[in-house]
Amino acid sequence: MEKHDAKSRLRDKVAQLPTEPGVYLYKDASGTILYVGKAKSLRSRVRSYFNEERLADVKTGSLIDEAQDIDFIQVDNNKEALALENNLIKQYKPRFNILLRDDKTFPYIKLTNEKYPRVYVTRRILKDGASYYGPYFPGNLAHRLVHFIHRHFKVPSCKIDLTRKHTHPCLEFHIHRCLGPCTAGLTTDEAYAAAVHDVRLFLEGRHHDLADELERRMNTAAAEMRFEEAASLRNLMSTVREMEQKQKMAAVEGENIDIFAYYAEPPLVAVNLFHLRNGRIVDRREFFWEDQADFHPSEFFEALLSQVYLDSQYIPGLIHVPSDFEGRDALEEVLSDMRGKKVEIATPHRGTKKAMLALVETNAKHSFDQRFRVMKPSSTAIQEALQDALNLPDAPRRIECFDISHIQGTDKVASMVVWEDGAMKRSDYRKFIIRTVAGNDDFASMREVITRRYSKLQETGQPFPGLVLVDGGLGQLHAAAEALEALGITLQPLASIAKREEWIYVYGQEDEPVILDKFSPVLHLVQTIRDEAHRFAVTFHRTRRNAKRLTSELHEVPGIGPKTVEKLLRTLGSIERVREASKEDLAKVVGTACANKLTAHFQADITRSPLLQITAK
Repeated sequence: MEKHDAKSRLRDKVAQLPTEPGVYLYKDASGTILYVGKAKSLRSRVRSYFNEERLADVKTGSLIDEAQDIDFIQVDNNKEALALENNLIKQYKPRFNILLRDDKTFPYIKLTNEKYPRVYVTRRILKDGASYYGPYFPGNLAHRLVHFIHRHFKVPSCKIDLTRKHTHPCLEFHIHRCLGPCTAGLTTDEAYAAAVHDVRLFLEGRHHDLADELERRMNTAAAEMRFEEAASLRNLMSTVREMEQKQKMAAVEGENIDIFAYYAEPPLVAVNLFHLRNGRIVDRREFFWEDQADFHPSEFFEALLSQVYLDSQYIPGLIHVPSDFEGRDALEEVLSDMRGKKVEIATPHRGTKKAMLALVETNAKHSFDQRFRVMKPSSTAIQEALQDALNLPDAPRRIECFDISHIQGTDKVASMVVWEDGAMKRSDYRKFIIRTVAGNDDFASMREVITRRYSKLQETGQPFPGLVLVDGGLGQLHAAAEALEALGITLQPLASIAKREEWIYVYGQEDEPVILDKFSPVLHLVQTIRDEAHRFAVTFHRTRRNAKRLTSELHEVPGIGPKTVEKLLRTLGSIERVREASKEDLAKVVGTACANKLTAHFQADITRSPLLQITAK
């Protein structure tokens, strides 16, 4: 009866809706937004939800059953409705909407807005006054360009506080990848500003202007007999000219197209997006859903394309989808306005474009199998997926993971486990007894362990791992980073995984935690390594605690001294074996007198045992 009354109230409210464009919001009894939609005519669109045919639809029927109220926002035109719908979906994430879930986001290069700007790779665009360039395909291209900037323009990516002066520069200055603005006398404000100006020209793709400016500076330096500087400028100018020529050649080679395709076994759906730039496949993105029981391709791709492109910095001229949808014309118009050029959304039916769509469909099926049929990816594939998900400069062949274990600050130990080329490498596991930390301070313990491990690698000249992983949140991550920086290690990839949320924090991009869904093989790998480090640490802690307790027990035996205890444990290996040894075996180790004392002590323990007393009764 209550549901019928709620439907009647909704019908009455729908009859009062305007006929102009806008956005409507279904809400439950608590006011939580269940669904956000757009409409050219609010009254007509919302009224259609109460048709018998639509109510028979599983998704629509469930929505109307739960909805207790409906709200709306009227706008001037359909384009505004489309943009507002997208913003509200991202803000409220209503559970009846199709929500974009993506293991991979576009990489951008960020040039910060501060006195001494720095350059970073990021996957999140913020309104912070910085300049953002991109997106870049493939993802590692952004990292290669930033490394190029470090090497040739010497504008850094460091996290050092540049608002105050330091006594000496870090390693990046000494290997000629930073101008050293942190230390007085190494550079001038003018020189640093000129370098940033060059970086800006480079990132804006104004290679011709940059090359001309470099040539002018080269001639000035040569005229003033600064020949070493002139030679450096000449080499950089040649590199920029070469990049300019490659850019011109690429521009005439082919089209820029994004191609979507899917494979679905509702409620599970996998979508692949291929990026073609200048006629070549340069990158691929994967999207996954586990909640699409009522999957309709046309409705699905209308929602997906809106969320992918309405906030994107880059929009291609052609977008191919496997199914046409009702709002295609409106979305084309909005995207064309954003791009400043025509954008076409089409469904190919024949020829090479249809063949390319079929290729993307094949890849979507493969993605579906890998994600939902729990197929084990190859070592190379998981390394590349890890690199992409965590925004790492290289695919990590080796991961070293650390965990701290103790009980209320006592018997503090740490573990290091190693994953290498697709498997745990137990021969490289390491145990640490915390030596310098008093009390319950996990952060200080992590600093000690990281310092001991990597100072040793420095001293012996051994290679560093592709990734250092620590068990914990931001506190543990920053403790490990402080230890590495104190050793002068600034380029080591470092991440942590927080237990509660299972979010992965990558050092240098802590504001953008990597949030992977439960099916992600990357998340499974990181969890497996983390859990192994935890198991190894807890086992070592338990063994050490038990040994300490039992060794203390031997010290309590009257007439048994420290040297005798040490001899017993060294010979028999453990307290359990000491307990189980016969009087004759003990006598062989410590003599008859001590053997008698030990036997009497252990026999008294057995007599005092509550279990034995109950049995005797």
